[in-house]
Amino acid sequence: MHFKFCPNCGMKLSKKLAGDDGLVPFCEKCNNYWFDMFPTCAIILVYNEYNEIALLRQDYISDKYASFVAGYIQSGESAEQTAIREVQEEIGITLESIEHVGSYWFDNKGMLMIGFLGYAHKKDLILSKEVDSASWIKADDAPKYMFPNVSGNCMYALYEKFSEKRHLKY
Repeated sequence: MHFKFCPNCGMKLSKKLAGDDGLVPFCEKCNNYWFDMFPTCAIILVYNEYNEIALLRQDYISDKYASFVAGYIQSGESAEQTAIREVQEEIGITLESIEHVGSYWFDNKGMLMIGFLGYAHKKDLILSKEVDSASWIKADDAPKYMFPNVSGNCMYALYEKFSEKRHLKY
């Protein structure tokens, strides 16, 4: 979100030099800078002891491709808390461990995605109302079902991190 008016007083913002950040929207009345804001979410590649990955399909996103668990970070939550909560909510799995592996800019939606690898013992997936289908897929087969590897798709970056980790173990 790019601010044009002050969210506190409604005054039209001017541009003011903010050190290395350059010209930033500024409220003269409130004496406050208003830096651009954007949504942030967690995206989690969930894997199990059988070298399988949980892939989800949400028809409002695509009826052709599958994705990983993902969700918006709520106010007061850390990215790790969001990842754990979203996995529990969307597929009914409790993670045994979680590892931050990177952050990715998703230009199509103007959002920052914080990527994780999450390990869980294999259990039946219990789907939330926002997930149309999900299943455990052999890790080597997962790319056949994932969104195409195009700029901005962080699924492949997460999959590559998972593959590196998996090959180090074996």
